[in-house]
Amino acid sequence: MDMISIRDIRKVYHIGTEKIVALGRISLSVAQGEICCVLGTSGSGKSTLLNIMAGLERPSRGSVVIGGTDVTDYSEKQWALFRQKNIGFIFQSYNLMPTMTAVENVALPLAFRGVGKEIRTRKAVKMLRAVRLGDRLMHKPTQMSGGQQQRVGIARAFVARPKLIFADEPTGNLDSRTGREVMELMVSMAGKYGETLIIVTHDPEIARYAGRVITIHDGCKVSDENSPAAVEKEEEQKE
Repeated sequence: MDMISIRDIRKVYHIGTEKIVALGRISLSVAQGEICCVLGTSGSGKSTLLNIMAGLERPSRGSVVIGGTDVTDYSEKQWALFRQKNIGFIFQSYNLMPTMTAVENVALPLAFRGVGKEIRTRKAVKMLRAVRLGDRLMHKPTQMSGGQQQRVGIARAFVARPKLIFADEPTGNLDSRTGREVMELMVSMAGKYGETLIIVTHDPEIARYAGRVITIHDGCKVSDENSPAAVEKEEEQKE
C-alpha cells in the first residue's frame, strides 16, 4: 500500500511579471514502512516538494494522496488537523520550545491530540529513554547539545506513532559523527515502529541511510533508485 502518492505535481511562483517554475510535473509514490530520501542541491526544488507533500504549500497543479486520503484540496484548517493525526516532523534547527523541558517538548503532539497529562508524560518519558535521554528528562534545550536536542526532536516525531514522518535536513546543524548517530537512531526507530520516513537532504552520505533515493534537479525528478547501501545489502543477502 502506498503511504503517499503525488501525481503530476507542478509548482509555479509568479513574481511580478516573471514566472518561476519550482517543480515541473513530478510524480512519485512511497510505500508504507519505506525509508526514502529526496536528494537535491540548494535550489533544486526538494524543499518545495516536501512542503507540498506536508500541506505547507499548495501545488499549482497535481494531486496529493496520503494513506488513501486525497488531501489536495484541503483547507489550512483541514491540513492542520490531518497533520496532527498523521504526520511527524524532524527539523534541521530542532524547533524545540525553549521554555519547555525535554519531556514537555516530546509530549506536545499528544497534547494536541487531547491525550491526558499523565498518559502523555508517561509516553514521552518512555520515548526519551528509547533515544537514550533518560538522564535529560527535565533539561531544557539550552542545557543540551545539538545532538541531544535532535534526539528530543526524533522522540517528539515518533511519540504519537504517526503514519508518516518527514525529516528536513536532520543533520544539517550537527558534526559528522553526531550526524551518523542521529541517522542510525532515526532509521532504527522507523524500522522498529514500521513508520514511513521521508528524508530531505543535499548530502549524498545521508542518502545512504535510506532504502531508496529520489534525486531532484531544477524542479524535476532525474532519478529514482535503490540507495547504494541498499544495493550492497541486497547483494550480500544473495551471496
